[in-house]
Amino acid sequence: MSALLRAEGLTKTFTVSSGMFTRQPVAAVAHVDLTLNHGEVLGLVGESGSGKTTLARCLLGLTPIDSGRITFDGTDITHAKGKTRTEFRRRVQPVFQDPFGSIDPRWSVGRTVREALDAYRIGKPGDRDRRVSELLERVGLRPEFAHRRPRQLSGGQRQRVGIAAALATEPDVIVADEPVSALDVSVQAQILNLFADLQSDLGVAVLFVAHDLSVVKHISQRVAVLYLGRVVETADVHDLFTQARHPYTRALLQASPQPDPTRPLDHTPLGGEIPSPLDPPTGCAFHTRCPLVTPRCVTDLPTLLPTTPTHETACWVTTPRPDEAPTTDLRSTTHHQ
Repeated sequence: MSALLRAEGLTKTFTVSSGMFTRQPVAAVAHVDLTLNHGEVLGLVGESGSGKTTLARCLLGLTPIDSGRITFDGTDITHAKGKTRTEFRRRVQPVFQDPFGSIDPRWSVGRTVREALDAYRIGKPGDRDRRVSELLERVGLRPEFAHRRPRQLSGGQRQRVGIAAALATEPDVIVADEPVSALDVSVQAQILNLFADLQSDLGVAVLFVAHDLSVVKHISQRVAVLYLGRVVETADVHDLFTQARHPYTRALLQASPQPDPTRPLDHTPLGGEIPSPLDPPTGCAFHTRCPLVTPRCVTDLPTLLPTTPTHETACWVTTPRPDEAPTTDLRSTTHHQ
């Protein structure tokens, strides 16, 4: 598959108050390289505070970046304006976490879905109501839902409306930021199945942001793991779940609930909290919580390097550097799912 949406060295820093009279910069996303290919679902996972939402907003163009660049379909759109920016926004659509806060409570469902059709002048005005009905049916809602208000819908139904609105422009990419985290577990499964169907039927590429690896396991072709603003591992979903190399990824996998009463609880919970971005650790940011930490981890920042053609890891311990051997035996530390 070829690259459709790509971030290279993407960095976003915010300035926040650190005292009554002082302010300091905080790197929410630091030198991130990320690629979403045509027609694939890429899962982006990490704990709260890891920078997932900031990265998603940067890729959507909703938050300006400080450095790096973003390319879409071969065109640099980092600082694009005018028609180029408008076309990008038509082809890359968001689905947000809060299905109530992301749609106007005063508007009917039909007006919400039709907004993009009118804004981008898609189809003839007389045909747009019919298109709204088609989009609602596409996401599993009856056409008569067009006359309802958001307050009359359940959380899952509101999220389906948000997805229908995103599909109105026939996008190439959907950036879904925690689209199921506010929903009940049974409804989460329905929305995940809907995303899988959309990718299969329409060929739309999806960046699916979540804090739980188990959520992205059955929908993603690839997964990128983010920790304190940096990507620490990327891999095909099968490789990640069976041969995770980074200690943080393994900890996330071990913490994921498994519907198997016979599986022994043989893991040690990840200790500590994610460090504050106001005072990030030196070297590898994960070294304050890592069971495999070495002196080098404390002082030197590891870069993301390939271990196979489809697997990259940023770790001094588990990933061989050029002309170096791994410093630990993975067989004793990798948790197989």
